[in-house]
Amino acid sequence: MNTIRIIKWAAFVAVLGLIVWGLVAASQKADKESASLPKADQIVSGDWTRGNASSSVTLIEYSDFECPACAAFYPLVEEVNEKLGNKINFAYRHFPLTQHPNAIPAAKAAEAAGLQGKFWEMYTEIFMNQSEWAGTTTAHVVFNKYAVKIGLDIEKYNADYNLPEIKEKIDKSIMGGIKAGVNSTPSFFLNGKKITPQSYEQFEKLIDEAIASSQNS
Repeated sequence: MNTIRIIKWAAFVAVLGLIVWGLVAASQKADKESASLPKADQIVSGDWTRGNASSSVTLIEYSDFECPACAAFYPLVEEVNEKLGNKINFAYRHFPLTQHPNAIPAAKAAEAAGLQGKFWEMYTEIFMNQSEWAGTTTAHVVFNKYAVKIGLDIEKYNADYNLPEIKEKIDKSIMGGIKAGVNSTPSFFLNGKKITPQSYEQFEKLIDEAIASSQNS
């Protein structure tokens, strides 16, 4: 009887140990994955960037290609990059919202174009013509048209579009945005601080303040 009881206790302890080990391993994995997420206060190697790579001021936008507000901000973001690009290092990150069914396909199209060195060209086509594909069931056909227009190898583009690495990058961008407190698009972070400018003048003022702060620190 004692032998049976000892065996039962030994089995219980073994199972408990496996559960504890599993919880610790899961926690370590979650911590590792969290550490690998792109942060809102720094630009990482996988980011699509424009401007001055050596600038001490980073402007990061979390955006959704199908979001009407993001499309409305697009000309303003272009103006900021055109006029202030020498002062900042700008990065665009994906944050497709669940209510926009074509937001992830659009992000995948831009990433696939990026693998042929034409992310920004596809970015422009997608935003400039948002009304053509938003809410449709044939967005992929429209994106293929843009791919041809900007001179992509269409066979490579279609193959790259479904790469798991692209989906993983988009997912990490979303998780990083959530961790940073993004809850709407577009969301802007200037040196890690969330800002809500509504005009070019407000962008310029905040950027100049960030430059001055970096020079005094």
